[in-house]
Amino acid sequence: MIHEIRTYTLVPGGVREYLRLYNEFGREVQTTLLGNLVALLTPESGDLNQLIYHWAFDSFEDRSRRRAQLIADPHFTDFRKQVKHLLVQQDSRLLTPA
Repeated sequence: MIHEIRTYTLVPGGVREYLRLYNEFGREVQTTLLGNLVALLTPESGDLNQLIYHWAFDSFEDRSRRRAQLIADPHFTDFRKQVKHLLVQQDSRLLTPA
């Protein structure tokens, strides 16, 4: 099992618009192709202009295969174009259970 914590820092006030677009255009295709979305979180302290995705995969190979399918999907490409102006920074960390 491998976990990915993916943090998106958005423009100030961008979380609401990003989530609206995500729920309308991105969530279904992303969760269908990536699989196990453990949690989608927003901070209550610190940098409040962030979204934190927690994904779980069977293996690094499973993650790589699923992410390649997602990036190739035209619906997800359209979603990414819609939210590009809201993104400031992206961080991805891969973790294994201790």
